[in-house]
Amino acid sequence: MGSLRNLAATGLALAALTTLPLPQATAAATPKVLVIGVDGLMLDRIAAADAPALDNLIATGSANKTVLYANPMAPTLSGPGWATIATGVWPDKHGVLGNTWGTTGHRLADNPDFLTRLERADRATTTYAIATWSPLVTTSAGTAIFGSEVDLRVSSGGDQATADQAAQHIRTTDADAGFLHFDDVDAAGHGCGAAGACYRTAITAVDKRIKQVLDAVAARPTRAQEDWTIIVTADHGHTDTGGHGGTSQSERSSLIISNRPATAPKNVDVAATVLARFGVPTAGLDGRPLGTASTDPFDTVTLKPAVHEAIPVLGWSDTAPNGWRIDDTGMGTGGVTEWHGWAFTNDDFWTRTEAGQNRETNVRARGVFAVADSDEWADRARTGKFTSALVSPAYDVTGRSQAAVSFSSHYRKEGTETATVSVSFDGGAARTVLTYTGDVVAKIENIAVAVPSGAKKMTVTWKLANGDNNWFWAVDAPALN
Repeated sequence: MGSLRNLAATGLALAALTTLPLPQATAAATPKVLVIGVDGLMLDRIAAADAPALDNLIATGSANKTVLYANPMAPTLSGPGWATIATGVWPDKHGVLGNTWGTTGHRLADNPDFLTRLERADRATTTYAIATWSPLVTTSAGTAIFGSEVDLRVSSGGDQATADQAAQHIRTTDADAGFLHFDDVDAAGHGCGAAGACYRTAITAVDKRIKQVLDAVAARPTRAQEDWTIIVTADHGHTDTGGHGGTSQSERSSLIISNRPATAPKNVDVAATVLARFGVPTAGLDGRPLGTASTDPFDTVTLKPAVHEAIPVLGWSDTAPNGWRIDDTGMGTGGVTEWHGWAFTNDDFWTRTEAGQNRETNVRARGVFAVADSDEWADRARTGKFTSALVSPAYDVTGRSQAAVSFSSHYRKEGTETATVSVSFDGGAARTVLTYTGDVVAKIENIAVAVPSGAKKMTVTWKLANGDNNWFWAVDAPALN
């Protein structure tokens, strides 16, 4: 159990509005982390509400809309949403696929929450989870999302009680790392929809409770010697008329607001960020610490407006990044311009082409990724078939006997099309190193490649051939290791 060193109560007056500026990390500062979960909160609805505490965090830190999976990986419900945030892995790993997950079927034992991981790394770390929704912290419905090794787990029974107990705990204990859950915004979403007045009123109410908690942070006698990371996030979004669980953009919507910078964040990054702040390894997680710089060459691509797709957001390009090329010599003619051969896109654009066809489960790609989409290309008159190759720059393999090609891959197969990865050395004949014979869902590939003696350059090619309205292949973050 973490040590609880009680701090003397002080008579400090609380500021009218807590300001937590971007932290200046120093070797002497004590790391502290607070993750605030607001059930059903949507980033684009905050501005219309009276929410000065959230507005202040957004203005002085970072705010990013994030996107979730959908069925068949998992529905956009609270159980999968909070398990993803807590464990730092996607539902295909943690196995929480609904709001009642019992004691078996899930894989929480193999993918513990970030507070449990902190405890196992150092029992002196003080951890706490205070939640309005009881399955996050109690075992009445089965295994709790936050495990029994967490120092303090409280099912508060209501949002104001969550704020009161959290503020008291933060003011009077070590409070190294914690998670809070507020539920009333979600209840309002179900009651009047995300476009309704009661939803804005609920945001205002939770904002006051967040301010109460942040004021408790500011009032700590040791605050000047502490380096606090604050993260606000959500488990899912809502439709304008109310409800969630489906595949729509609004239901898949989430957010990460933080007093730290963030680069193309995903919900799995919350756990990785908490662990990294305390120096705990994040190997095996799907997330990465907030602010991690992208090394993905596809993220350098500038996206442009739609041509044939009726999608009102920037989101596609047929211009490859520097050093890359697209070989469309085998492509048919016509079809939907955006998907004529390999193209570059993002989740917001690609998943709007048509919901419910498994594009939403491409969760291990982030930012801009490459897509060969025979299915969408075929939605306009065309001749011939879809055959297109994405070709990498020539990687230097001088003096190496082995190399590994890694990338995120999401493939749905139908019909006679083929999906292959091949390599060639110094302009020689291509050698196939991977062939897909069935669906591949959001997988990180790591292909070992033997390098011939004396070879200096290696080129990698991803090729989708003979496609005829036969689904898609998405590739991201290619690298040579």
